[in-house]
Amino acid sequence: MCGIAGWINLKEDLTDKVKVIETMTNTLSKRGPDAFNIYKSKNCLLGHRRLIVVDPEGGGQPMIRKVEDRSYSIVYNGELYNTEVIRRELLDKGYHFKSYSDTEVLLMSYIEWGFDCVKKLNGIFAFGIWNEYKKELFMARDRLGVKPLFYSQINNNLFLASEIKAILANPVVEPIITKDSIMELFGLGPARALGSGVFKDIFEVPPAYFLIYNDDGIKLKQYWQLGSKPHTDDFDTSVNRVKELLVDAVERQLISDVPVCTFLSGGLDSSCISAIAAKSFEGKGRGKLNTYSVDYLDNDHYFKPSIFQPDSDISYIKQMSQFIDSNHHSITIDTPQLADGLYEAVKATDLPGMADVDSSLYLFCKEVKKSSTVALSGECADEIFGGYPWFTREEFINANTFPWSQAIKERKGILSKEYVNLPIEDYVHHQYQKTLRDVPKLEGETLEEERIREIFYLNLKWFMVTLLNRKDRMSMANGLEVRVPFADHWLVEYVWNIPWNMKYHNNREKGILREALQDILPPEIINRKKSPYPKTHNPSYLKVVQSRLSKIIKDTNSPLLQLIDGNKVKEIIESDGKAFGRPWFGQLMTAPQLMAYLIQVDIWMREYNVKIQ
Repeated sequence: MCGIAGWINLKEDLTDKVKVIETMTNTLSKRGPDAFNIYKSKNCLLGHRRLIVVDPEGGGQPMIRKVEDRSYSIVYNGELYNTEVIRRELLDKGYHFKSYSDTEVLLMSYIEWGFDCVKKLNGIFAFGIWNEYKKELFMARDRLGVKPLFYSQINNNLFLASEIKAILANPVVEPIITKDSIMELFGLGPARALGSGVFKDIFEVPPAYFLIYNDDGIKLKQYWQLGSKPHTDDFDTSVNRVKELLVDAVERQLISDVPVCTFLSGGLDSSCISAIAAKSFEGKGRGKLNTYSVDYLDNDHYFKPSIFQPDSDISYIKQMSQFIDSNHHSITIDTPQLADGLYEAVKATDLPGMADVDSSLYLFCKEVKKSSTVALSGECADEIFGGYPWFTREEFINANTFPWSQAIKERKGILSKEYVNLPIEDYVHHQYQKTLRDVPKLEGETLEEERIREIFYLNLKWFMVTLLNRKDRMSMANGLEVRVPFADHWLVEYVWNIPWNMKYHNNREKGILREALQDILPPEIINRKKSPYPKTHNPSYLKVVQSRLSKIIKDTNSPLLQLIDGNKVKEIIESDGKAFGRPWFGQLMTAPQLMAYLIQVDIWMREYNVKIQ
């Protein structure tokens, strides 16, 4: 994994701008702490920060290869999990390789197949390839959005980077937000609209898209999309196929030249990945698997079951660690750390995020990185198999909006007089309807079946991408590469067309997945109710964020006061969040996280010197 940056100008000579590309690239040093290099030509500057995972000697970047008299240069962030299959195909076509890195395989794939190379890739990736002969840039992002890729076009300049901070490091780009940005932050946040970078003139290549930049300008094209078709496999065949695809995905993603571990919460998703990984380690003589979990100081004392979080993780983690015989490490976070981490989380994301849901993951990854460089995580199972309440509860299913973010009126109500009349409801509804128009329909489905398909699509395009953004930024800010086997597109393509009555087997969320894991996990884990990413239940955290937010709204120089109604926010603080009344976002962002989100907005506006246009 790495950090990439680039600057293309087809009209002007960039060779005297090397210091600028160095500055842009070095903002990404945490993503790539192991090596730094740049590529320089008249119209193209590329920078790369490397986190060494595979082929330490041969995988350096920017990588340049020449075929006849034509030169091609690549900067790439990601991992290909079918490298050897593609390599063999290229060898058969007469190509020769100088390394065993996936970077060279990717570059040669482009040289051979052009833009269609992305259709052959299985993995997580964001890359830019400069074709010196054509004076053309080709950029692409993986199908489900695991790896980030931002860009900005201003005058004759095109900038690209793994993170927004690298683009903002170029003096041509200013940290400006517009009224649309404000509607996004307060109507959708911490989610972002497809392709949005929130800042004016900064965009993101959407998942499953590639971008071409040449004398004709920018062209964005979707290269992959889910296809809806009748599912002809019976239940037993479907169960076996799910198991095969999942085991294959996990085993392919264990490839690494550096230490690999797994995250283990004792839930179904992380447990099955850890079990498959442990078995693979044992079979290949790689020793015991290291597993990691996160908890919070005094959580055992303050934990209260809820419909979203019915039980705590501790006993299940212990059982799974013993079951797979792993070296388990429990990382405990204290309240002051969690609150202080809000700052680092903003700096990692370049935007307000999921508050302490982010900062806890940041602190967790910081500890994991001390002994591992690669980790496997259970993200995305809930989105593709239907694990959330909004797949089963009528009030969520029938909500004519994003089911995890229904407090639009309340969100709008905290804005300042200058912005409280922004058409946020219309903005959010437009984004919602725009996504629904893209849902691949299946002829003959009932209205109920069609609606469930819409819910799945909304999750894949919005909620899952938000969690993947969080995972990437918090882990890569610590130089830790986190892989997500459930986001393997071969698995996603198959599960997409499994009918809901199979997915909801035995009237259980992720029922078919539970069935597929019968001989992989103990029954107590298979039968455990869905439990989300753990968060603190310690009341001291609420007190800390109340205190910090109170100081912010009393500070007349606070940039947050440009956006929010201080009196309304004061009511929320003094009522322990009850004046807001509803969750801010999803299952985890309730009153403390709403306050922490506003703290993050203030941090963000100060640190990035955000200007409102």
